[in-house]
Amino acid sequence: MTTTATGTLAEAPAPVLFKAACPDCRGRFELASDAFRLAIGGSRRTTFYSFTCPDCGRAVRRPAGERIVELLTGGGVRTLRLHTG
Repeated sequence: MTTTATGTLAEAPAPVLFKAACPDCRGRFELASDAFRLAIGGSRRTTFYSFTCPDCGRAVRRPAGERIVELLTGGGVRTLRLHTG
């Protein structure tokens, strides 16, 4: 629960969970949106999401197509827009 400026209690939004898997240890799990980072580049090759595997600690980086970008941004994942020069 959080308190608003007027002092009344408001329900905190439920965290968005995404299913993910680690290609290294083959672990499968659900992670909250704050565990992901999304980088949007100028092409498919430079658009990806990343997270750290909670089972083995490996940094995982996966390509993100249009649909994945929509789902992650809609779920509140922090996004970095890469500039192309």
